Amino acid sequence: MTTAIAFLGLGHMGGPMALNLMKAGYSVSGFDLSPAAVETARALGVNVVASAQEAVATADVVFTMLPMGSHVIAAYTGTPESPGLLAIARPGTLFIDSSTIAVDDARTANDLAIAAGHRALDAPVSGGTVGAAAATLAFMVGGSADDFATANPLFEAMGKRIVHCGGPGLGQAAKVCNNMILGISMIAVSEAFVLGEKLGLSHEALYDVASNASGACWALTTNCPVPGPVPTSPANRDYAPGFGGILMAKDLGLATEAMSSTGVDGPMGALANAIFRRFADGENGGQDFSGIINEIRDRSSVAETIGN
Repeated sequence: MTTAIAFLGLGHMGGPMALNLMKAGYSVSGFDLSPAAVETARALGVNVVASAQEAVATADVVFTMLPMGSHVIAAYTGTPESPGLLAIARPGTLFIDSSTIAVDDARTANDLAIAAGHRALDAPVSGGTVGAAAATLAFMVGGSADDFATANPLFEAMGKRIVHCGGPGLGQAAKVCNNMILGISMIAVSEAFVLGEKLGLSHEALYDVASNASGACWALTTNCPVPGPVPTSPANRDYAPGFGGILMAKDLGLATEAMSSTGVDGPMGALANAIFRRFADGENGGQDFSGIINEIRDRSSVAETIGN
């Protein structure tokens, strides 16, 4: 019997993910509150239904891909006027949240699902919209080993790298740690290219050296912030995401909150959070996060002018 899947959240990531599940032979019913997201997903070929309740009522597995932890918890619990997904779902439904949310929120969602007689995993992703479309995402999964084994074929339909990180919330923990590394390294790579420009060094020369030396990292070799050296990087498409600067600011905010709650002394993460928050709040916040190089250039020019 074909596994029935409800996929709630059909945005830039969720829509292609739902489609890849359909391509793998699963029965998928998708829903999103945004009419634009619904129309885009429908145009891709996703089976879109009229409500989240309709999608969940007959599902074996429920995926959520929502903006914030509060949205996930509210969808699970509902209101006195409108029952939540946990009340609508059949007993034993597997709830998989692929949103990027706080670890504490992920654990709360897990506890709510278990208390309602269901199963739960937190399974945030990495790989951006390109990975979602190409089914090459990385999944970082928290929850029981048995539930992970059940869900693994679904993850394989959407991704290339699937890691069981441990118990509830640890998928989100891995995601927030990974993206803190990514945000910090993109700032470092961007600052290095701007410094190279000031010193008269060509982009290609710096890339050829750093990509084959100790400066090599994903932010350089895959998502290079300057056009040319890596033709597939967003820099060659006027910084169209990709992974938006607004999303990086959100993830670094989660990392900063987690460091504060655990007592970690993380000045680099906090500084990266402040830098990307400023970028996200500016007029170019919708660009790929590698567009941070343009803010570094602009601020460097201002500093140079003041210095002169």
